[in-house]
Amino acid sequence: MAAVKTYMAKPGEVTPQWWVVDATDKVLGRMASEVAVRLMGKHRPTYTPHVDTGDFVIVVNAEKVRLSGRKWSQKTYTWYTGYPGLRSETAEQRMADHPEQVVRDAIRRMLPKNKLGRKMLSKLKIFVGPDHPHQAQQPKPADFGA
Repeated sequence: MAAVKTYMAKPGEVTPQWWVVDATDKVLGRMASEVAVRLMGKHRPTYTPHVDTGDFVIVVNAEKVRLSGRKWSQKTYTWYTGYPGLRSETAEQRMADHPEQVVRDAIRRMLPKNKLGRKMLSKLKIFVGPDHPHQAQQPKPADFGA
């Protein structure tokens, strides 16, 4: 009886693709989960947990993303400043100042919390507005979160 071999991708063996996602009127969590899957490489049959097999993802129109329900006023982001107490702000306040940060945080929290996750996050490019400087990579349009 022959032994079954499991394929394990090696670093540099998988060529990444480029995807462009228009966030206009997309629900943040649904779009973020699909983008995270692409960044990790789980959409490929050659997915290997300890190797970065993911693709590059460009998100445009980050300021036009939607949140369902009353999350604009109820969702809070908190962080520690080094002084006693925590700082916090609502999603509405953060969207007014840094809309790309709202999208980046949603995707970052769905990735692994290790060195490989940080490498995956570096392949995410988020832009406010419809323009991006990555035309040379010929990104394919993707309809994530539809």
